[in-house]
Amino acid sequence: MDYHSPYFFGYLLGVVHLLGVVAALHALFTVRTAQGAIAWAMPLFFIPYFTLIPYLIFGARSFYAYIKARRQANQEMHVAMASLNWRPWVEEALAARASASYAALRAMPKLSRMPCLANNQVELLIDGKQTFDAIFEAIENAKEVVLVQFFIIHNDALGKALQALLLRKAADGVKVFVLYDRVGSHALPASYSQRLREGGVQIHAFATRRGWFNRLQVNFRNHRKIVVVDGVVGFIGGHNVGDEYLGADPKLSPWRDTHVRISGPVLACLQESFAEDWYWATRQLPPLILLDTYPDNGVLCQALASGPADSQETCALFFLEAIHSATRRVWITSPYFVPDEAVFAALRLAVLRGVDVRVLIPSRPDHRVVYAASSLFAFEAVRAGVRMFRYQPGFLHQKVVLVDDEISAIGSANLDNRSFRLNFEITLLTVDRDFADKVEQMLNDDFAQAREITAEDSQTTHRVQQLGMRIARLISPVL
Repeated sequence: MDYHSPYFFGYLLGVVHLLGVVAALHALFTVRTAQGAIAWAMPLFFIPYFTLIPYLIFGARSFYAYIKARRQANQEMHVAMASLNWRPWVEEALAARASASYAALRAMPKLSRMPCLANNQVELLIDGKQTFDAIFEAIENAKEVVLVQFFIIHNDALGKALQALLLRKAADGVKVFVLYDRVGSHALPASYSQRLREGGVQIHAFATRRGWFNRLQVNFRNHRKIVVVDGVVGFIGGHNVGDEYLGADPKLSPWRDTHVRISGPVLACLQESFAEDWYWATRQLPPLILLDTYPDNGVLCQALASGPADSQETCALFFLEAIHSATRRVWITSPYFVPDEAVFAALRLAVLRGVDVRVLIPSRPDHRVVYAASSLFAFEAVRAGVRMFRYQPGFLHQKVVLVDDEISAIGSANLDNRSFRLNFEITLLTVDRDFADKVEQMLNDDFAQAREITAEDSQTTHRVQQLGMRIARLISPVL
């Protein structure tokens, strides 16, 4: 065959366009949202030579085959746990049902597969130093089991400090399990994991590329951050393991993030979430610890683990339920503000109900395309009456929701399509006036260091920038 013949290139273009049509049809049938389906189908149909490979990597996969495989693994894991007498929390669950504030979130008992439980203790950890000081102290005091899960682990000063601590605890006879996301931790050298393995630490990467058709898949990521020590103390929030989370990146410093220290029966739910992910990665169960008794006082907590294999879009529905339940205020902080139509409509409706709706986002970008899309959504939100703020001192990475006087949520989920439908996330919902007051004080301090976005900001934005924002918005469903 003459590869330089014009007929060859004509045939090649024809094949590419045919594949583009097939891929566009595949997107229409498999992408979960209409916006996402259109965002993929149109360029696949008209310019497949630019979009076929990105679709193979980010969009075209056997989505339902993955869901089936993940659900099967979860079922196998729960069968393996059946003999452990897991979830004997009758009294704690009954106490949660008596809460009027929790009852306002009418969908939550069925939305989360994990119950709302009483008698927990929670503590805000407002920056990276406070967070990692508390995590390292808890691990230092470990006697039996340490479970560690992060989206990103870097081989920098903080990552090496964690590595040294885990090696020391493993040498003391503590069982240590570490799970990291293969995409988020793509820069982590193999030597980091190998050294931990040689020291007795069990460490694995979480990957969603099982099966031949998923070899190029990097779209579905485990974004959870969980640490549980001896079933006694645990941590979740927005921090990953990297020096930038301690403010060492001059472009983004000071880094603003939030974590939560937890003790109580809800730690069983954090362990269960870790166990599902560990079982997916290894087909083995980690050791899980359920205490015999808990204090008879504390706050109501519910762990909301969400992911693409859920029977419904758990994370997106949580945001909708939280916003719709608000009668006085709903304050949200997120590094990425790329809401879908339903969440954006819920924010507008809350404003019309007279609710104080505020959203705090960064003033500095870490991902420029997402930042551009967020900016356009922010301008539209301001026109709808939502008060939008940009945090000025450094990069804002915290993920916090505060509803009315008692309900708060802190975890790993962002206000964007990736968290809603693509990532594995975990959020701690807390129902308690005293804790909500502390979250309010923290957010008031953040708002005091923020600049409010006005309608004039949209009018003074250069037309070239506006064009970039609109292009970014077109692809926002697949960001």
